[in-house]
Amino acid sequence: MATVAVRAESERKKKSMLWDYLTTVDHKKIAHLYFWTGLFYFLLGGLEALLMRTQLAFPLNTFLTGKSYNEVLTMHGTTMIFLVAMPLLFALMNAVVPLMIGARDLAFPYVNALSYWLYFFGALVMHIGFLTGNVPQGGWTGYMPLSLPEYSGFGMSYYAMGLQLSGLGTLLTGINFVATIVNMRAPGMTYMRMPLFVWTTLIASILIMFAFPPLTAGLFLMIYDQLFGGQVFNVAGGGNVILWQHLFWIFGHPEVYIVVLPAFGIFSEVIPVFSRKRLFGYPAMVVATALIAFFGFMVWVHHMFTVGLGPLANGIFAVMTTIIAVPTGIKIFNWIATMWGGKLRMTTAMHWSVGFIFTFVMGGVTGVMMALPPADYQYHDTYFIVAHFHYTLIGGTVFSIFAGAYYWWPKMFGRLLNETLGKIHFWFFFIGFHMTFFIQHFLGLWGMQRRVYTYLPGQGFDLANLVSTIGAYLMAIGVIVFAINIVYTFVKGKPAPADPWDGRTLEWATKAPVPEYNFARLPLIRGIDALWLEKMAGHKEMPVIEDYHDIHMPNSTVLPFLMSLTLAIAALGFIWKEEFNHAFLYMGIGGIVLTLLVMFFRSVIDDEGYHIPKAEIEREEMKGVSV
Repeated sequence: MATVAVRAESERKKKSMLWDYLTTVDHKKIAHLYFWTGLFYFLLGGLEALLMRTQLAFPLNTFLTGKSYNEVLTMHGTTMIFLVAMPLLFALMNAVVPLMIGARDLAFPYVNALSYWLYFFGALVMHIGFLTGNVPQGGWTGYMPLSLPEYSGFGMSYYAMGLQLSGLGTLLTGINFVATIVNMRAPGMTYMRMPLFVWTTLIASILIMFAFPPLTAGLFLMIYDQLFGGQVFNVAGGGNVILWQHLFWIFGHPEVYIVVLPAFGIFSEVIPVFSRKRLFGYPAMVVATALIAFFGFMVWVHHMFTVGLGPLANGIFAVMTTIIAVPTGIKIFNWIATMWGGKLRMTTAMHWSVGFIFTFVMGGVTGVMMALPPADYQYHDTYFIVAHFHYTLIGGTVFSIFAGAYYWWPKMFGRLLNETLGKIHFWFFFIGFHMTFFIQHFLGLWGMQRRVYTYLPGQGFDLANLVSTIGAYLMAIGVIVFAINIVYTFVKGKPAPADPWDGRTLEWATKAPVPEYNFARLPLIRGIDALWLEKMAGHKEMPVIEDYHDIHMPNSTVLPFLMSLTLAIAALGFIWKEEFNHAFLYMGIGGIVLTLLVMFFRSVIDDEGYHIPKAEIEREEMKGVSV
């Protein structure tokens, strides 16, 4: 039987930073990888939005026309949903969820690393079209038959293959978080003692497990049609284009809650801390979260009210869409009740939280308006939909990511972001956001269609589009201030204490910086808001259930990187077989063979991890206290 090595501290710390992050399976470092990659694509997707708004600032503008506009439109939506919103939320989940439940890592550290690298290489495959001249241009929803090669070239093949890879990584992440939260909570942490962010992570992960398989199936069929002569979605060959819409939206509407529920969880952590009150109505918040997830699978057809499915189907899904507003309303009132009578500290994170409530309510009201099929017939292909969508996705998800970044930055990176720069960032972004999208409701009601790259003068759209474009540039200034804040913090920021906000939950009980094993001794949880409970009892640290001992840790490995790289090679080989030369088929087959070879090595290598010695842990813990 193989023995588990005990590695000296010097041996573990001698790797270069590049190799360390390339091979890491530590959830905290994987959080860094998700964050920086997601931030890069956020900047790229924001640039694409600015290009579109610049084109639409004036009628008959020729800054970005025809095919180029369609490419930028497609990549903006795809990037923001799949390569920004989920990865940045995964960054925050990876950073704090194991700490919040008293775990030393995720249940499957190797799979966690594999999930990130699948996302990384899937994003690269999606963007390779910029180099080959075949950029996806069929829209971020990939509607058929527009996405077939005869209409969009081979650009949508990059979309399908890249999304398949990154989607596989997302599916594995969902499974990993469910396994972790169900099985690895610290002693005493019952389900009804879990922080709300852990609850929303768990439920969003369950949504991932059920929502992504339909997308996976749809993408396989799309790839079959695009690259292997299939006729599944080709009407001329007996296919059905509506089938794609069903497969996409059976995934697509739960996807909205996959990114919004964790956002709700973030605000449910930030608001109590800066109100110095326990979250109001905790059990109701848990039930409301579960109900939103449940109803989220029963509303997808409201994206298809104009398809012609008939009054019965439209009526059923209209009722379900209206009902889902009820648990969302419960959450809004509970956040307001938490702040009511509290000792508010208007930090930057709290600014984003209050701004979210105002903004998301507006997005919810327009959502209820669109739940009525006769009204939706008028709104559907107009800028009213664009305004609603951004009020929920930016007002919910992006606001939460910024709130979570300012709140958990000291736990992720050991420093506090500058509060003055943070508030400047908030106000530029908040004002710019409402300038950009509020007026788009009226553009839609006035009849301006979405997905068009220009419009005629004299239709009443000119001033509103100019205002919307100016707002987009204000948002861009806010993001630039955020980037300056990050640089300033790393250059001149001071190290943050372990608990800078006087926090309530378990992640603030860990040392700063958080050691690789998270907790030297597993804590005992004695109630909800476990850390705050011990503070109020006058205790200086969390109670523990064990003495110091050697801690087992997983080894770093380059295999997740290699497995994802070989899958990306295979994907590009099959695309280039049709786009350039059939000889690339061998590259695709070779990539599959290499992937199987890496999987074989993973199966036969006897890797038992290593132990951190008890003496080293005791020495590290003597350098600082937990609380």
